[in-house]
Amino acid sequence: MPGALWSTQSLYIGMEVLIALASVIGNVMVVWAVKINKSLRDNTFCFIVSLALADIAVGALVIPLAITISIGLQTHFYSCLLVACTVLVLTQSSILALLAIAIDRYLRVKIPTRYKRVVTPRRAGLAVVVCWMGAFIVGFTPMLGWNNLKRLQQNGTISSDLIITCQFENVISMDYMVYFNFFGWVLPPLLLMVLIYAEIFYMIHKQLNKKKINSSHADPNKYYDKELNLAKSLALVLFLFASSWLPLHIINCITLFCPECKKPIVLIYIAILLTHGNSAVNPIVYAFRIKKFRTAFRKIWKHYFCCKDTPALEIQPSDRKEMPNPGPQQAAPPNLTQTEIFKPDPPQQQLPPPEQHQHQPKEHPPLLEQNDV
Repeated sequence: MPGALWSTQSLYIGMEVLIALASVIGNVMVVWAVKINKSLRDNTFCFIVSLALADIAVGALVIPLAITISIGLQTHFYSCLLVACTVLVLTQSSILALLAIAIDRYLRVKIPTRYKRVVTPRRAGLAVVVCWMGAFIVGFTPMLGWNNLKRLQQNGTISSDLIITCQFENVISMDYMVYFNFFGWVLPPLLLMVLIYAEIFYMIHKQLNKKKINSSHADPNKYYDKELNLAKSLALVLFLFASSWLPLHIINCITLFCPECKKPIVLIYIAILLTHGNSAVNPIVYAFRIKKFRTAFRKIWKHYFCCKDTPALEIQPSDRKEMPNPGPQQAAPPNLTQTEIFKPDPPQQQLPPPEQHQHQPKEHPPLLEQNDV
């Protein structure tokens, strides 16, 4: 039995190492792609970068600590509690980042013509800060006293110097995990996000099914098709997150409501691997579902890993070809005016300005505020 347990633990540690490498590399690529591709620097991808930073921390910090905990290291109670709270902070930051992304997509579809006036970069940055502050408050609540220290002292299972076997359930109260963390800060945001995405899909399909659409320089159907594709990608990220974290929370509920129930160590390891593996799957979703990320990943790979010459990654003009580009259109009228100066017929000099004013309102149709996907 100890041999089987040791082999299971070795397999678990090996899987954790692979997940950590994939999580760090993949999410660094996400942040890198946003940095080099200017068309990815809008509010939605600001929240995606926040989510990627949390996933990088999971791979670089949480997983090594989780491996340490699995070994059964003897540590001080508050040292072990700090490790457990760090995991909770990063988990909560991911949930709040996903909620911010869902709200951002809802506003982009609900008020497309006023979106950029309502959701400014300053407000988006403030939302990211609020998400991380909320995550720290929720995650570090056990450090303020809602932990198992008093219970361990009453049971006599902890020494006077507070040295214990560092395990998550030894330091974190299941009352906190179930009633406060799961029922208060995990399940409600997940249900809210499901409702938000359902409303987003309903509004988009409603717009696409309309027989009469106001004509403009850009087809509104194209706008809503892009919104639909991106909403599907982000909803898939949400589904994977829920599928990865719900099993562990269900095990916590079993631990609280049925203490005598036995939980196989293999199931616990699988549930933990699912939570950590979620940090590695998001870049894969972005690469397969979002064209701009796929293009940026390909250019990064060719330029930095295959040592092939590629266009300047910081500019990436090809990624913005389909976006409204006011630069060339505003530069064209002076060239026309300069040409008309050399024409002998004065009335022809006044023809370009009316044409310019006639087409100028169509240079920036409201529905083209959304970037291509």
